[in-house]
Amino acid sequence: MSMTHVAENRPSAAAEAMERHWRSLTASRRLYSLGGLAGLVAALAASLWFANETSAGKFFDRLPYFFDFFIDLAPRDWVEPFRALFDLASPYDDGSLKYDYPEGRVDLIAGFYMPEYFYKMLETINIAILATLIGLTFGFLGSFLAARNTAPGAWLLFFVRRVFDTLRAFPEIVIAGFFVAVLSLGPIPAIIAIAAHTVGALGKMFFEVVENADMKAEEGLRAAGANWMERMRFGFVPAVLPNFMSYFLLRLEINVRASTIIGAVGGGGIGELLRLSISQGHEAKTIAIIALLLVTITAVDQFSAWLRRRLVGDQAFEFGR
Repeated sequence: MSMTHVAENRPSAAAEAMERHWRSLTASRRLYSLGGLAGLVAALAASLWFANETSAGKFFDRLPYFFDFFIDLAPRDWVEPFRALFDLASPYDDGSLKYDYPEGRVDLIAGFYMPEYFYKMLETINIAILATLIGLTFGFLGSFLAARNTAPGAWLLFFVRRVFDTLRAFPEIVIAGFFVAVLSLGPIPAIIAIAAHTVGALGKMFFEVVENADMKAEEGLRAAGANWMERMRFGFVPAVLPNFMSYFLLRLEINVRASTIIGAVGGGGIGELLRLSISQGHEAKTIAIIALLLVTITAVDQFSAWLRRRLVGDQAFEFGR
């Protein structure tokens, strides 16, 4: 009786073979994982060594001086960044550019002025808004020509998609550098560069939204004899517009940051002043600009996130929770 009970509880030969095979696969997987990790560490170490050897400044030799920039960034007193931000006279003004804060004031009407950095920040935001609106316009129009379920012809679909790919392939700063060389310094090269990249980025996002849209309304309009334009206007646009606006606002957040970076290469706005203040060693001005950028970008991000929630609902933000 007891021997029969023990025999019944023993695993079969097939189960034992399956367990041995599973243990073998697990051991092989662990071995491959460790080998891959070792290879990654070796490649990283070799890359760091190569970068250090080919760097004129010797990265590892300069590593102990990493925080020197932040130490040198400390202003003469911590009220100076406030004076620099609002263009107030400094008690340390010695006639140099370092403390000439009132010189940057932008006069509005008698007795009133706008601080220079606020004016330049508005210029940066205007660059981002105008470029994003241009990207929205052309991305919107091109998306219906690039989606498989709405494109009038295969050749047009291929052509529009390649245009989007080309515009998206080049970073904004590369395009801006080209147009700065052609058109000289100013906000126009920045607008062109950001708008071009935004057309490619939004165009791709938009046509993917169109391809995943419900086709029932379009099929009903087609059965009623509607032409292509009417099917797009009444069958697709109402369904995809909330997602389009969500992507537009998300891209606006990205473009505010991009316009700051492009300003550093001559694209106008606050980025140009930040580059100059860092290169000239103007500590208070640098801190004031960084603080203004931090507050502005945070405010834009929060406002954009709030508006996107209103457009597409909270459920779109609950993925992964």
